Amino acid sequence: MSLALANELAASSIRVNTVHPTGVATGMAPMSLHGLLTDGRPDLSPIYQNALPVPLVEARDVSNAVLYLLSDEARHVTGTQLKVDAGVTIR
Repeated sequence: MSLALANELAASSIRVNTVHPTGVATGMAPMSLHGLLTDGRPDLSPIYQNALPVPLVEARDVSNAVLYLLSDEARHVTGTQLKVDAGVTIR
């Protein structure tokens, strides 16, 4: 959808980008989820782990990605899916 919008709105100089974070340390993550995956379904646990050795990213990491996309430095960036995911999607 974001790519379709980026294509459609580019002629009007409207940029469309998306930010895709991994788990973010916000205080809203249920601690039971980790135990549920590692104890209940150890076969699924590896696909939900970040490639980088961090369990969660910080909210400021996601905010900085958004600020970049809003900045003049990204004035020619459109149709981008910016992953702030500590490598979870490369697994």
